[in-house]
Amino acid sequence: MSQNPAQPASAAPLLETQVAIVGAGPAGLMLAHLLRREGLETIVIEKRDPETIRATHRAGILEAGTVDMLVDSGVDGRVLTEGHEHEGTSLRFEGRSHHIDFQEAVGRSVRLYPQNEVFWDLKEASERDGGTVFWSVDDVAVHDVESDRPGVTFVDAEGAAREIRCRILVGADGSRSVCRKAIPEDVRTDHFTEYPFAWFGILCQAPPSHHELIYTRSESGFALISQRSDDVQRMYFQCDPTEDPDDWSDEQIWARLQECVSGPDGFRLQEGPIIDKTVLPFRSYVCEPLRHGSLVLVGDAGHTVPPTGAKGLNLAFCDVRVLAPALVALLRDGDERPLAGYSGAALERVWKAQNFSYWVTRMLHSSSEDSEFDSRRQLGELHAITDSPYGRAYFADSYTGWQA
Repeated sequence: MSQNPAQPASAAPLLETQVAIVGAGPAGLMLAHLLRREGLETIVIEKRDPETIRATHRAGILEAGTVDMLVDSGVDGRVLTEGHEHEGTSLRFEGRSHHIDFQEAVGRSVRLYPQNEVFWDLKEASERDGGTVFWSVDDVAVHDVESDRPGVTFVDAEGAAREIRCRILVGADGSRSVCRKAIPEDVRTDHFTEYPFAWFGILCQAPPSHHELIYTRSESGFALISQRSDDVQRMYFQCDPTEDPDDWSDEQIWARLQECVSGPDGFRLQEGPIIDKTVLPFRSYVCEPLRHGSLVLVGDAGHTVPPTGAKGLNLAFCDVRVLAPALVALLRDGDERPLAGYSGAALERVWKAQNFSYWVTRMLHSSSEDSEFDSRRQLGELHAITDSPYGRAYFADSYTGWQA
């Protein structure tokens, strides 16, 4: 069961495990879940409490491979019963929607199911299966990552000092990763780019405006029309990264969104009370390598992508899909070769996802520095995708998750 043992620091024993995981987001919990199924010992620590993580609204598009990981590994969550299958999406430009049929193009679908609910399903599976998780920890520090007995120290929710020693330490602690900083600067290469725009995101109480996602490129900038449930919707529009959400009234927000999607086809959004608003800055980042000594990184600890391509959570699960069997081979069978190849194998897909996310982001967003040539070129690129079965297949293959 998840634990927050209440013991004074002087009485706290040294905790020993095979794999210690820093970060109990979906990537960390999925890795622990897969390793438990193979009989390996894990301990997970997390700075936040479960309710805070569940209340944090994140991306909601799951590739088929991500759904399969949840279902086939016995998480038994609600992804199939409460998630919504999307067999395509629409690229909207020049005031018209151009549908890309994923099933027709590549025979795959994606599923709309919020990341915070994926987290909750994995948290429930951890408790069901007797997983050990320390929530609401503080003062996290990692040690001796170049040895075969690395460790992590922290203060638990009751104020007791704790130390874990393990064979493998996994950093799944997000984009501000403590674990990543343990890779020396003369070993680590940080690849980074920042974008000149952000997303202004809202949650609103309204019926869906469309049954699938709509990615819009307009004279007023980018907008994404998404869903969360039958009565709560998620929408975004392009804004300056310094924008303050409190400066925008509901009326101004709806006016901008309607302006972005307006066109000769008369399409309009279903409006309702706005219950949450936030600004999401954009950046792309990759750490190389993803392994140093007995430390490995997964998910946002090792790489981040802009949300345009819906790759964040899916890419983290791909890391786990490579790492889990490599750890089983090492810890159960004594075979070090799969772990030695982890960073290279994971990064191959990471860079494909970076390319797709960057490409889609640049194709759909406008910048103050854009010329008329840039705008016309973007429209030409969009037509090249939507007017050709090969263009639609390339987009669909990348968006739904490469199978090869």
